[in-house]
Amino acid sequence: MVTASKTRKTKKKAPEPPAPRIKRKLVTVTRDEIKGSEVQIGPPKLTRFERARIIGTRALQLSYGAPPFLPLKENVRDPIAIATAELESKALPISIRRSLPDGRYQDIPLKVLLG
Repeated sequence: MVTASKTRKTKKKAPEPPAPRIKRKLVTVTRDEIKGSEVQIGPPKLTRFERARIIGTRALQLSYGAPPFLPLKENVRDPIAIATAELESKALPISIRRSLPDGRYQDIPLKVLLG
């Protein structure tokens, strides 16, 4: 005796559509909201990551022929040494942009972070 098994066809439910993404507004902080040269975002000094990024970027510029901001001795040829000397003497006209997850940011001059 052979029995036939009943097969059920089940309908697969369609996956639910993803939740709509919320678009955030980009909020900028005006200069009036930032009091003077007070650092409001992040530590009040230059971090080691920012220091490495600045020295690396400036060394790359120097290696491509950018003029140095300091008078050089004749025996100095290493772009990393020149970039480090420029950073330590506060000769670089650079601002660091620190941002928060909500879109606010602060541009901090390098001279403020170096003290």
